[in-house]
Amino acid sequence: MATLTYVYADSTAVLGPLATYAEPHCYDLCEPHASSLTVPRGWEVLRLALPESAPEHNPDDLLALANAVREAAVDRSKDSPTPAQRSGKPPLGPPVETQGARRGHLRILRD
Repeated sequence: MATLTYVYADSTAVLGPLATYAEPHCYDLCEPHASSLTVPRGWEVLRLALPESAPEHNPDDLLALANAVREAAVDRSKDSPTPAQRSGKPPLGPPVETQGARRGHLRILRD
């Protein structure tokens, strides 16, 4: 895995280790796409050293993330009503499944 960062003003793309936070003009790429990256003519690519193996997952990291999401949800529910509560409309039910239904740009096909 790698993060692609680009700067239009400098006509430069940088491919390096995964970013630890989100930034504009940054995209995470899998290994096959990172290794086959090409850029427009006239651009420069800086390829930084990538780690040999993926970072090991720590169960504490996942638990901390889950707790942060839970706390944010509780804080948000105390501070403001949900969009459905603000509009006064009842919440939507599950979507109705039909043969060949179309949802935006995706199409659901049944066997």
